[in-house]
Amino acid sequence: MSHVQLHAVRRTYGRGPGAVVALDGVSVDFPAGSFTAVMGPSGSGKSTLLQCAAGLDRPSAGTVTLAGTDVTRLRETALTRLRRDRIGFVFQAYNLVSSLTAEQNVGLPLRLAGRRPERTTIAAALEAVGMADRARHRPSELSGGQQQRVALARALVTRPDVLFADEPTGALDTAASAEVLSLLRGLSGENGQTIVMVTHDPVAAAYADGVVFLADGRVADRMDRPTAGAVATRMTRLRAVRC
Repeated sequence: MSHVQLHAVRRTYGRGPGAVVALDGVSVDFPAGSFTAVMGPSGSGKSTLLQCAAGLDRPSAGTVTLAGTDVTRLRETALTRLRRDRIGFVFQAYNLVSSLTAEQNVGLPLRLAGRRPERTTIAAALEAVGMADRARHRPSELSGGQQQRVALARALVTRPDVLFADEPTGALDTAASAEVLSLLRGLSGENGQTIVMVTHDPVAAAYADGVVFLADGRVADRMDRPTAGAVATRMTRLRAVRC
């Protein structure tokens, strides 16, 4: 069963002659337990696809289904609850609260949901990303890679069905990027976590099970068992077609 399914999704911004079509009839599945990278040239619709799939933006047409629930039919309150309880997010910016420790940042989503964070739950989330020994450190005392790992623990603490990552290594150096990507690979391969990652980096995409390529708001191609070289070649061809 696919954890996330988009069927004939269209997203248009504006009206009339000046309308911009960001997604043009996209149909794609992200199976349970898979790690999928989404790539494409600038303006291809990558971020819009992620936002629609995650319920952050509503499509103009089509359907988005998460584990059997049609997200596009939910009212705002139900959609907010679904995002809070069943979806995790990691972005390029770590978005940690500077005055809070790592463990306090990880427990924040539970507190915002009106739930008292269990210390064992927070400890397990930090342990999963290799940050158990930094639980009492504040963001200013952590490297960029360590901050992103704390952000990843925060996304996982609610045990979401799907983790959406938007350029999660964009602000990291090569070594820190490899650490974060290896964590994502392990979460999918060992824990069965469903992960959808938008990236521009062929090396990052090579950590995934497969790649979905977008061009001009449409699915242009798919690749299983990607390598950095094969992904880079495909991206070069997509850019050449646009030119």
